[in-house]
Parts: sequence; structure tokens; C-alpha cells
Amino acid sequence: MGKNPFSIHRTISRRRNKKSLIISPPPPPPPQESAIEVAPMAASTKVKKKMGGALRLWMKFDKFGQSELVEWDKTSIIKRVGIPPRDLRILGPIFSQSSSILARERAMVVNLEFIKAIVTAEEVLLLDPLRQEVLPFVDQLRQQLPLKISSVTNKASSGKVQDDEAHSTVGQWTHAAEAIEGGQQELPFEFQVLEIALEVVCSYLDSNVTELEKNAYPVLDELARNVSTKNLERVRSLKSNLTRMLAQVQKARDEIEHLLDDNEDMAQLYLTRKLIQYQQSEALLNSAASNSIVPVPHLHRMSSYRSGSMMTGSHWDDDVEDLEMLLEAYFMQLDGTRNKILSVREYIDDTEDYVNIQLDNQRNELIQLQLTLTIASFAIAIDTLIAGIFGMNIPCKLYNTEGIFGYVIGGATALCFLIFLFILGYARWKKLLGS
Repeated sequence: MGKNPFSIHRTISRRRNKKSLIISPPPPPPPQESAIEVAPMAASTKVKKKMGGALRLWMKFDKFGQSELVEWDKTSIIKRVGIPPRDLRILGPIFSQSSSILARERAMVVNLEFIKAIVTAEEVLLLDPLRQEVLPFVDQLRQQLPLKISSVTNKASSGKVQDDEAHSTVGQWTHAAEAIEGGQQELPFEFQVLEIALEVVCSYLDSNVTELEKNAYPVLDELARNVSTKNLERVRSLKSNLTRMLAQVQKARDEIEHLLDDNEDMAQLYLTRKLIQYQQSEALLNSAASNSIVPVPHLHRMSSYRSGSMMTGSHWDDDVEDLEMLLEAYFMQLDGTRNKILSVREYIDDTEDYVNIQLDNQRNELIQLQLTLTIASFAIAIDTLIAGIFGMNIPCKLYNTEGIFGYVIGGATALCFLIFLFILGYARWKKLLGS
């Protein structure tokens, strides 16, 4: 009313300016270099986890019996022992019920029942060492490996000969090679581990078979005395356990038999021999390169045990007598365990045959009883027919005869009894009924 007309315009413009100040967002902060650098690092760790896989618990044993629990992924194991990734799948849960002993260039992959290990010439890597079944194998490794290695070390130190520096390395490996070639009493490290693994597995299978055999015979004898649902269920459970154990023993036996049939596969299991051959070739190449005046360009360093074994010690390839004797001993033990299982299975088959014979005999007795009752029913039906005829309301002179009822009943009954005896005698004459 008495105000300036321009005051309204000014208040509206001030309100618009305040709203514009409130709505306008602050300028974005400059990008920080640390956040940009952390993102690729986190992505790289995720990629490494995906490539390496999950960590698994391993126990490492060296030649001197020292053990250590470590967690490694697949990539670390492959780099350490130099085996292909498919060999690690053999040690996985998919092939847990299979048995296999694989020879690789630098390692031996052992998968025997619950023992899953990778053995090299200097150490053994045991998977899942804290399982209840694996603990006896761990105890045997801790007890036997230090004793065997100490005896080998004492023999090697007593037979060691001092030589000059130029031939010290070559002489050392030549002395070790002669010890192996001459048939040393102690087995190489990898065969000691293999022997302990076979011993534990064979003892485990044999003890299970012995316990099963001890429980099997009373159950089968009870079934032979009394055929009941409870006894049949016990025999069924026994037979399923027997089949499962036979499959386990058969797999281990077939794997050892496969190795015994192929000398080349057995020769590839000599990891210590291949290591010595490789180191011999390396020592010879180094000594030749140091003594030569003119550098030899084609003299290269070997990168694998196989190339070293091709140069020196080719006469060792067919010498697999030690391993053959070791495998034959446990093959015979597994064969004996398999024979125990087969004997129990034969006893089960004999008991089943005996039970079937008993059931057939009872079935035959029931059939004979049914036939006897059928003959008796036929004879009684004739008597019933006579009674039905006389029961009709038809006029007959016999109704008026006194005392005729007793004669008719007695005669009809005697006739039926004679018919019954005649048919029964005929059935026995035809051997349809027992005597």
C-alpha cells in the first residue's frame, strides 16, 4: 500500500539467488593417486587367488626326518615339484577311491587309498596330514626316515675319499653312483617313502579284512541255522562291505602289477638316480667348460633330469631289481589279502546255496501238503455229492426203509476213503509225494 513497487521484485530476486546458492553442488575434489593405485592391486590379488586356487594343508618331510606344516595352492605345488596340473586332480576328492603311482620327471605322485603324496628325491609332500587315517603314515615317516638316513650318512662318510678341487664334485657323484650301481643295502629316499606308504596301506587293508573275516563267519552260521529278516539284513551289509574292500584291494594290486609288468615305468621311478645322473652331467660340463681355452658355443647346460640321464649312466635304465623286489613283496601281501576276501565271499556263496536249498525243500513240502489236501478235498467232495443227491425233495422208496441212513453214510464214507487212498498211492507211485 505505501511501499515501493520495486521492493517485491527485489525480494523475489534475493530468494532466487539464495536457492541457486543452496542447489549448486560443490566442485568435485581432485582425483587421488593412492585410490587409483590401490584398485589394480586389489584386482591383481583377486586374479592371483583365482589362478592359484584354494589353499590346502600339506606336510613337508625332508631327507633327515624334519617335518613342517604349510599351506600351498596348486600353483605353488606345481612350481615346487614340476608336475602337470592334471596330476593334482588325481590327488583330489574325485579320485579319492582310486590307486595310482605315477612317475614324473622330478617327482612321484602317490595316491594309495588315504595316502596322497608327492615324493621327490629330497622331500615328500603329504596332503591332508591331520586326517585320522593318515596319522599312522606320518608317525612311520617320523620314526623310520631319520634312522635310515643316519645309517646311509654313516656309510657314506666312512667311504668318502679326499681328492683335489678339480675333481671333487665329479668324484663325489661318481662315488654315489658306484654305491647305487653296486647294489647298496639302503633304498633311495623315494623308495623308502614308497615302502612306508605301501606298508601302511597293506596293513590297513589286511586289518580291515581280518576284522571283517572274524565277524563274517558267526553271522553266516547264524543265517544257516535260522533264516530270518534280521539275519538276511546282516548278511547283506556284510556282503556290501566285502565288495567295497575287494575293490580297494584289487585297485592297489592292479596298480603294483602294472608297474611290475613295465620296466620302463619302474626305471622312471628312480628319482635319486636321475638326480645323480643330471648332477654328474652338469659337473662334467662345468669342468669341460672351465678347462677349455676356446669357448664352445654348442656346450649348453642341461635343464632336465632326462637329458642328463641320456648322456651318462644309460646302463642303469634296466637295473630295476631293487624296486621290483620291493613291489613284489607288497604285491604278494595284497594278493594274500585278496585271497582272504575271496574265501569269505565263497563261504557267503556256499551259505546262500545252503539257504536256497533249505527254502526249496520247505517249498516242496508245502507243495506236497497242498497236493495231499487237494486229494482229500476231492474225496470229501464225492461224499458231499452223495449227501446232496439224497437231500433233494424227490420221492424215493429208500426214504421209507428203516435203518438205511447209517448204511448210506457208512458206505459213502468208505468209498470216499478208498478213493483218497487210491489217488494218494498213485501220486506216490509217480513220485509226486515223498515216501
